[in-house]
Amino acid sequence: MSNASPNTSPKPALDAAPVFAALGDQTRFGLVARLSAGDSMSITRLTEGTDVTRQAVTRHLEVLENAGLVRGTRQGRERLWELEPKRIELARRSLKEISRWWDKKLAALKAKVEE
Repeated sequence: MSNASPNTSPKPALDAAPVFAALGDQTRFGLVARLSAGDSMSITRLTEGTDVTRQAVTRHLEVLENAGLVRGTRQGRERLWELEPKRIELARRSLKEISRWWDKKLAALKAKVEE
């Protein structure tokens, strides 16, 4: 575990910053949630049952793709989208590292208060 000060972040957290930024939008988070079922989906399928336009979903998918969270592949006239699990794992590891850092800091504070 790194002894990073509050003004610095552990490297995995910095690497995951684009992932967290992309997931900060409710629509993009919803798209990732839908894709986490494991099936590749077209934009038509991703917009079913929502009020989000195909154009808006396309823009959101581009942001997610740039963050490495999804990838699109052409199949005929459609583009199918699927989740990129490695980036989700990076975010999970980053949160775990941040949690360990805070646990360590809180334990030190508790020890100091109890002295």
